[in-house]
Amino acid sequence: MGTPNQYSRRLFLQRAVLVSVAAAGGGSLLTGCASGGGGGTESGGGETSAENPFGVQADAPLDVVIFKGGYGDDYAKFHEELYKKKFPNAEIKHAGITDIRQQLQPRFNSGNPPDVIDNSGAEQLPLATLADTGQLADLTPLFDAESIDGGKIRDTLNPVAIEAGDYGGKILVLNYALEVYGLWYDKTLFDQKGWQPAETWDDFLTLAEEIKGDGIAPMAHQGKYPYYIQQVTMDMAVKHGGVEVVKAIDSLEPNAWKHPSVKMAAEALLEIKSKGYMLQGTEGLDHIQSQTRWNEHKAAFIPSGSWLENEQKKVAPEDFATTVAPTPLMDGSKLPFQSTRVSAAEAFIVPAKAKNVPGGQEYLRIMLSKEGASKFTELTAAPTVVTGAGEGLDLTPAAASASELVKAGGDNNWNYYFFVWYSPMRPKIETAFGELAAGRVTADEFCAACQKAADETAKDPQTKKRTRS
Repeated sequence: MGTPNQYSRRLFLQRAVLVSVAAAGGGSLLTGCASGGGGGTESGGGETSAENPFGVQADAPLDVVIFKGGYGDDYAKFHEELYKKKFPNAEIKHAGITDIRQQLQPRFNSGNPPDVIDNSGAEQLPLATLADTGQLADLTPLFDAESIDGGKIRDTLNPVAIEAGDYGGKILVLNYALEVYGLWYDKTLFDQKGWQPAETWDDFLTLAEEIKGDGIAPMAHQGKYPYYIQQVTMDMAVKHGGVEVVKAIDSLEPNAWKHPSVKMAAEALLEIKSKGYMLQGTEGLDHIQSQTRWNEHKAAFIPSGSWLENEQKKVAPEDFATTVAPTPLMDGSKLPFQSTRVSAAEAFIVPAKAKNVPGGQEYLRIMLSKEGASKFTELTAAPTVVTGAGEGLDLTPAAASASELVKAGGDNNWNYYFFVWYSPMRPKIETAFGELAAGRVTADEFCAACQKAADETAKDPQTKKRTRS
């Protein structure tokens, strides 16, 4: 019989294999077994004080790994400079990478994880598995610590940061970026053409026909990554049926994916496809390819999040005004047009076996200062979960429109968690959305495929079930 720690490691690997197999379409990316055990220990060693609440040892090295995706990693280098000012004798190792799982899985297996990880992107480690198997340091003391700017840190944050980081009553993840989702367009082009984003589905179809008549595809999407088109469909479903729709999905309730609002949204997506409003060939494009064609005005709208402008800044024309619009409302919608999915994302974690856990926590505290957060917004054109950190900045069109939408939506903004809580289910759901967007399944078949994936997850004895109220 294995010890609890051995069991946890085995469960962690089993689930990681499941995710890897799913992501690779059946071929496992992991070939080795766990080796060794235990690993690093907290160094600490420094005296705790108001300025050093976690007792960081001043000369302890800090190992930071950042997902170098849409936000790049320049902001992290700035945060590291702030850390270095405070602990000048600390050596900081920085790595900006995209293949998080492939590079870090062996380090977790050998008990030698980094001190801070931005666990994001398509190749992220499964967060729920990390949380359930005790691989993450408890960040609750960080959220209860004094902010560098004064006041308790949790009181300086958008509430979605607390909700998104909570795993069984402990805050284990700092989701740093406030990501705003919607339909993105070039306001410069729309102003030239006299177009306005539509508020209702009927008006959207009328606008799409006009755009198509102008020789532009009304919409593109990142076909190789169905996660993007999923946003549009889910947003329309939740606006129509209310937030209870997505709470039932997150809670794995029976027939949640067969809710009439989900089916209506699926039918709306099929209507876009059947009327020729999708950019031809978009199903075979990745995010950069499709977004570049959008920057070239081969498509008018594209679904994405508030990292889009920064991700495309090297290819977008100088006068391209990246702007977000809410998705249109279907008849009978419960939520207002000016509401959308807002998530706390870009998941920062401190592994429980990291050599410098206090240093990792202090690094996150520095990130949550107004100086650290405002620099993130300045460099990435995206807001953070730190309330008011973007005030006084000269915001880009994307950042300004995203901030306005967050404010306008207020309490009607919403989020979902099923793809984080149940990571093995995620690729099955994304496959269903990909098939729907390509018009290869009916709305009923789509709903049934998603429900089948949810039911299988609900019956899996190794999956910890979570509920939303």
